[in-house]
Amino acid sequence: MRRVIGRWFAKLSRLATAGLVGGYCLLGQALAQGSAPAATPEASGVGAPVAWGLGLQPAAGPVKEAIHDFNTLVLWIIVAITIFVMGLLGYVMWKFRESANPKASRTSHNTTIEIAWTVIPVLILVVIAIPSFRLIYYEDRARDADLTINVQGRQWYWHYAYPDHGNLAFDSRPIPEEDLKPGQPRNLAVDEPLVIPVGKTVRVLTTGQDVIHSFFVPSLGVQKYTIPGRTLETWFRADHAGTFYGQCNQICGTNHWFMPIQVHAVPEAEFTAWVEQAKKKYAQADGAAPAVAQAAPAAAAPAAQQIAALPR
Repeated sequence: MRRVIGRWFAKLSRLATAGLVGGYCLLGQALAQGSAPAATPEASGVGAPVAWGLGLQPAAGPVKEAIHDFNTLVLWIIVAITIFVMGLLGYVMWKFRESANPKASRTSHNTTIEIAWTVIPVLILVVIAIPSFRLIYYEDRARDADLTINVQGRQWYWHYAYPDHGNLAFDSRPIPEEDLKPGQPRNLAVDEPLVIPVGKTVRVLTTGQDVIHSFFVPSLGVQKYTIPGRTLETWFRADHAGTFYGQCNQICGTNHWFMPIQVHAVPEAEFTAWVEQAKKKYAQADGAAPAVAQAAPAAAAPAAQQIAALPR
């Protein structure tokens, strides 16, 4: 019986060793991807998921950079805890094996150890909690935003409005697979992307028309629910030009995965020119000016009134 147990233990040990080595390899790749410098979208598809990708998407703004920092902190804490526990298990298996301890100890309490395994985890949680709360408050709302964008989730597309730019509003829908052009990612490209100026703080006010959706763009570090009857606030900023993709990550219905988000960050001069063209384009599409015939009441209200109505 001891031989059988020994053989199985040896097999399990080899499997555990192989898993540990593989895990460290994956960890190295994840860290490499997470710490890789941001490249242009044309060169590396920044702002979009990649096949077999590991780790977080490269940061395209300050919010995502803060998320990266916190993720790295927690990752190394977890690595340290894992190594310590594995080392402790190995020590216990060697030190207290049957051949070295034919007579088992009957010790049931150790005051020092019991205090240590209570206090140390509390201290670890405090170390995690302080930057965690700081990050939550940092993401909460914009300070001195340069522009406001209303985001309304609808089944199954997005409705955007710019209250600071004449209540410019339009719908953003996914491009069918058969209509995709070269370079447009499947299930991510849209017919009308959300356009923002580079380097400007963008306040985002979210609401829902029907059910709960989620406005989620990983590379910009923004994620906020769109809840019917409520207006929520968040913010982001793109530090360089590019196209950044996201999706609704809330299970909002049968076709919720067909709610892609495409954010196009452009220089300020190009953004100003786009606004002027968009006002004419969407006014003609709706048959009225300004183009807010289908906008929700929250989208039609001035940004200052919406912000004042937010719960504080």
